[in-house]
This record gives sequence, structure tokens and C-alpha cells, in this order.
Amino acid sequence: MKTLTRKRGRTPPEPDGPTSSLAAAAAPASVEVTPRYLRVGDGYAATLVVTGYPAEVGPAWLEPLLSWPGRLDLALHIDPIPAPTAAARLRTQRARFESSRRTDAAKGKLADPYVEAAADDAADLAERLARGVSKLFRVGLYLTVHARTEAELLEACSQVKAAAASTLIEVQPATWRHLPGWTTTLPLATDSLQMRRTMDTQALAAAFPLASADLPAPLPGDPATNGGVLYGINPDSEGIVWWDRWAQENYNSIVLARSGAGKSYFVKLDVLRQLYQQVRVAVVDPEDEYLRLADAVGGTIVRLGAPGVKINPLDLPVGDSRPDVLTRCGLFLHTLIAVLLAEVPPPAERAALDRAILAVYRQAGITADPATHHRPAPLLADLAEVLRGDGDPAAAQLAARLAPWVAGSFAGLFDGPTTTRPDGHLVVWSLRQLPDELRTVGTLLALDAIWRSVDAPGRTGLGVRRLVVVDEAWLLMRDGEGAKFLFKMSKAGRKRNAGLSVVTQDVADVLGTDLGQAVVSNAATQVLLKQAPQAIDKVADAFGLTGGERRMLLSARVGHGLLISGSNRTAFEAISSRAEHLQATTKPSDLADLGDEEADL
Repeated sequence: MKTLTRKRGRTPPEPDGPTSSLAAAAAPASVEVTPRYLRVGDGYAATLVVTGYPAEVGPAWLEPLLSWPGRLDLALHIDPIPAPTAAARLRTQRARFESSRRTDAAKGKLADPYVEAAADDAADLAERLARGVSKLFRVGLYLTVHARTEAELLEACSQVKAAAASTLIEVQPATWRHLPGWTTTLPLATDSLQMRRTMDTQALAAAFPLASADLPAPLPGDPATNGGVLYGINPDSEGIVWWDRWAQENYNSIVLARSGAGKSYFVKLDVLRQLYQQVRVAVVDPEDEYLRLADAVGGTIVRLGAPGVKINPLDLPVGDSRPDVLTRCGLFLHTLIAVLLAEVPPPAERAALDRAILAVYRQAGITADPATHHRPAPLLADLAEVLRGDGDPAAAQLAARLAPWVAGSFAGLFDGPTTTRPDGHLVVWSLRQLPDELRTVGTLLALDAIWRSVDAPGRTGLGVRRLVVVDEAWLLMRDGEGAKFLFKMSKAGRKRNAGLSVVTQDVADVLGTDLGQAVVSNAATQVLLKQAPQAIDKVADAFGLTGGERRMLLSARVGHGLLISGSNRTAFEAISSRAEHLQATTKPSDLADLGDEEADL
């Protein structure tokens, strides 16, 4: 039987204020009551009553219900019980338990474990109540599920029951009482069902929603955020995950995932969306994954190791007029020579190198005066020639050790002036064509050029943000100079309006070293995608993951992950448009489709 309830009585007076107009516009035209559901306006609703609770609960034990991806109204009605009344009820309850125990003992029966447990709990609660540590409350918990059709409502109620059962919560439908149930879950502070359970302070406090599946919104009175980029969709709540790394305490991020989890895809989407925000990006790309993206947006590509590509390590920073610029270039050359030789030269050779550096710049007409810094810089071959003409045996020995890099097999990268100026809104340093013997040196040159662009005080647009992306960072973590650069960049980047994005699949190289842990601790934005079972323990300890987060990262699909920033954390699924996907994907099938589309054009 269905009942159609409408307001009856005298014709109400015309509304005379904005509140009455709002209520008339928002209230449903009619409410249709059935035994199994309500039809409210053009939708359907059903109320579920919580009738069974778990024996023990932890913090935020209602989270599975609050994060259910659908429209769900949850109402928690709380009535405090006066202390004398609570104490009297506890005494009566304890007397019943004691009577049952004595009766069983007199009849020679074994003690009932449920009665024993309940008696112990009642005694403990009575003691805490007497000390004033805890109080008792009458609590009613009700859920109203909304859907567009009756079939969708039945399916939604089944899902809510399953979510409740996952935390040992038992729910029952409010059959024939859905209208009182609906009004109970409205913000009217009225419990029309009166199906309550006694709880103490600890259990009640743990019921409050201390966690959320979504990132927190600005507090009332705080200004609304107007920056950030799209990270994806929250699979738990279907909400949008929008994150602004430039609004955090530092601008660094770290992305950890196993191979094939979609980390480079996610980072390329982030780079593309940062470019929309006028951020200047530099990428260290060991596997040529960012070249197609750079071509699409008009970026600069420096293909180290390609024929005709030269880098002169003796170049001075363009536009840097600080008085110590020549000294800093000399110090970098000391580091470069140590990397070329795979060891720090002996003291005599270091002294000869220092003399040669100053002499070769003087020969080129470059001094500490900034007015001379526009002149062509000398080459590495000129430095070796000055060493050979020094007259010191240590200098001649050092020149001989540099021969492979000056005139030998490895001279192709240094035997000419710099051919490509790494400047633009996106600069990609490609390292794939470098041989293994030159990979470390090329990486050092790329990092030095990136740091010069970040640290240059005279660069145009001091307010421009800069992002440095280091993909496959485990390759740099194995190299001492690369690890030092990541550490320096993570520490000093914020003061220069720059952020560092570290992307790696080798968790051990990052979390197993002091420098790696320092990089992680200085990253306010932390992204975890699918993890390997062998690495999940280290990741869980480093990032304080819960058991559910561990299981989620072990079984996550491609592109699904966890965004962590301080106490805020949320799951997300990276999404992209068709145009973004074609620039970020590395799947052979997608690349083949892209080739077919270009051929058609």
C-alpha cells in the first residue's frame, strides 16, 4: 500500500521574506511513503538503522560509510546520560551479570565466556565512570541512502550494507518507518526512530569523522585557493584531486613507483599542466621519454651525445654579474675534472689545475671584471695546453690524464663551443645517446646548467616559477655529484622560487641513503603509485602508511596512487584528455595510432 502525504489545513499566507521563499523553493512537492522506500520529489530514499556494533573500535571507524561513493546522509544523535543515572544502571547490569555467574557456578556449569567478557567490561566502565574519566551517552546512528530510481536505490542500499559489514556494523532497513527515518537524518536535531545504544566517551569520540577521503577544503574565513593543477579523480568519492605544490611549505615533490606503474605518465601530465601556469620547466631525461612532449610545446631539447652537440664546461653564466662568478666557475671545473678522472687529483695536481684555470681565462681576456665575461670562453683543450706548458711535472701528469677527454675517444662532447643554449619554457636534457663512460659527466653538465638557470640573480622575470624534473633519479643517486645536486636543490630551491620533482622506481637507492632520505623529507608533495611487495615495508615505514594504504598500493592499477602531504592524504587516479594522453603515453599501440593519425594528416 502506498500513501501520499501532503500538507493539509488552511491555505498558508503568502511568504513575506527570503527565508520563506527559499523554503518554498527547496522543499519537495510531495513525499510518497511505501514500506521499503520513500519517493521524495523526483528521487528515492531509504533509511537504514545501525543495530549492531563491533566489540572494539578504532579512530574514524565510520570512515567506510562516510567515504562511500554516493549520496548518503549519516546522522548521529547523542544524548548524555546523567552520572547518577549511569551509575545506577551500571550497578543493575553488574548485578545481573554476577547473578548469572553465581547461578552457573551453583549448577556446576562452565562459565559463559560472553557473560565473563561483558562483566569485565562493565566493571572497567564503572571504575572509569567513578573516576570521572568517562561518561555514558545514548547514541542513535542512522543512514539515509538516495538514488534516482528504485533499482538504483536497491543497489545502493546493498553497497552500503556491504561497506558497513566490512567494519562489523550491522544495519537494518527502517521498514514502514522510512518517513520518520528520513526526517531523523535531516538537520532538525530530532530522533524520530529512537533506536539507540549506550556508548562511552572513548567509543563515541572515535566515531567522529577524523579522516576524509578528500583533501580538506579551506577553513571558513580563509581565502579560496586559485592555483594548482589537476592530479586526477578520487576513486573513493569521485571528487576532483586538485593540488597546488606552490602553496606548500616547499615546492618539492617525490614520485615513487615500480616499473610500469605510470609514474612517468603522471609526471608528464604534471609538467604539461605546470606549463599552462607559466612555470618554466627543466627535465633530466635519461630515456628520451619527454622529447615528444617538448616538440609539441616548442621546448628546447639538448641531445647530449648526438653528433655535433657540444658543451663547453668553461662557459660563464650569461647575465651573471656577481663578482665571484669566475671563482665559482673554477670550483665547478675542479669538480668536473675529479669526475672525469674518477677520483680527486692529488694535492700537487690540484694546485697545478687551479693555476691553469686562472691562466686560461686570462689568455682569453676574461678576468674578475664582469665587463670581460661576454668574451668567448676557452675550451677544455686550451686548459690542457696550459697544463702542458706549466713546467710542473704534476701539471704535465694531469694533462696526460685528461688526454682522452681532450683529443681521444671521449673528446666529441667538449671539442668545441656550446652549440645549444639551454633556454626556454621547457628544456629537456636527453642523456640516452651518451655512452656509459660519459653518462656521469653529461649528467653533471646538465645539472650545472640547470642550477645556473635557477640561481642566476640577473635572469628575467624573477617572479617566474621554475620546476626541475629528474626522471629515473636512481641513476643520479648512485653518483656522488648527482646525489649532492638533488640534496642542494631540495634544500635551496624554495628560496629561488624553484621546485624539484624526483621520479624513481628504485626505492632502496632513495630510502637507503642519508642524502635520499633528506630529499624525501624535504618534499612537501609525495606521490606513491603501485609498489613492489619487496619494497612495501620500507615505503610503509618511511611514509607512515596504514594497512589499507599498503594493500591499495600493492594492488593499484596503472595510474592509481596516493597523494601525501603532511597529515593530508588522498587516493587519486590520473586522468588526461586525448591530446594530453598522446603526448604522455609510451605504449607502442598508442604510438602506432598516433603515427597513423599523423600519416592521415
